[in-house]
Amino acid sequence: MEFEKALKRKDCEAVLEHLDDYLEEIEKEDELRELLRRLEDLALECEDELAYELAHEIAHIYAHLDEIEKGIEVYKKIAEKYRESEEKYSEALYYLADAYEHFGLPEKAIEVYEKLLDLERKRGDKKEEALTLAHMAVNYEELGDLDRAIKFMKEARELFEELGDEKNYLISLIDLAHFYYEKGEDEKAEELIKEVLKSPRDTDIEINARLIEAEVYAGREDYKGAFKSLSLALAKAEENEELFEFAFDTLIGFIKDLFNEKLYREVYENIDVLVNAFEEDKELKNFFMAIRELAKMKEGKENKFEEVYSKISNESLREILEDLKSPTFLNIGI
Repeated sequence: MEFEKALKRKDCEAVLEHLDDYLEEIEKEDELRELLRRLEDLALECEDELAYELAHEIAHIYAHLDEIEKGIEVYKKIAEKYRESEEKYSEALYYLADAYEHFGLPEKAIEVYEKLLDLERKRGDKKEEALTLAHMAVNYEELGDLDRAIKFMKEARELFEELGDEKNYLISLIDLAHFYYEKGEDEKAEELIKEVLKSPRDTDIEINARLIEAEVYAGREDYKGAFKSLSLALAKAEENEELFEFAFDTLIGFIKDLFNEKLYREVYENIDVLVNAFEEDKELKNFFMAIRELAKMKEGKENKFEEVYSKISNESLREILEDLKSPTFLNIGI
């Protein structure tokens, strides 16, 4: 078998290539644990990106076993391996912090980022220092500590500005806007978003800014403004599949929230901005029209939902509509 051969010759790249197929064949837990032991040994012999890719796979398997700390331990061992090399040790600490972040352990992530920050400041690496501060801010926000999130993101913003790193500077403004919105200071949030949007920007920056702008408008119950911002974000993302999916998922989450709150009028009075924006895309146009008609139906108004719904062929879009239509619909996880 290719996987076993790769494991014996310690070919990290080939092991990663065949790992998923091999895992599908494992039926017993003791076999899985023996495999993990062998993979952990190999991860310490792999170099650079391959080591961290393998550690990531190991951690996901342990997460499936509800033993994520054992998965994280692999990253710690890699860090110890590189302790005498400041550059590689810093990289290992970053991956360790990122793993804690990825698996929903922000307190642990912050502890590691603090160690990383000390190293970056000692060697005067302001770019990496700024990035680490931004990561710490995001994790403090995850913990609900918005004051610290704002403090660290402001420090990151100042460094990005000093370095002339416009893209990361603008991203820090978007994050700060989100933090201020979460804190209930929507005027500060709006001011920051206006600064980001005052001239043409990278597509991903503009889309993220528009999504935060929609959040601010929705918080003020300005649903017309929120739908307009979401429409602009979605239209801007049309050329990039990943960004479009991100913007679309955010939009659907917003609409689901409105349905959950029984704010049907707010949907059918404002969603035409999306209907008009996607005039050329008949499938999406019909989808947004169907949401409008469904909102009318939910409020007991005359509607053409079934007629419009019948024109939609995309199964994913039909499933979203069926979800919204269900009388027991609950927006779990949004």
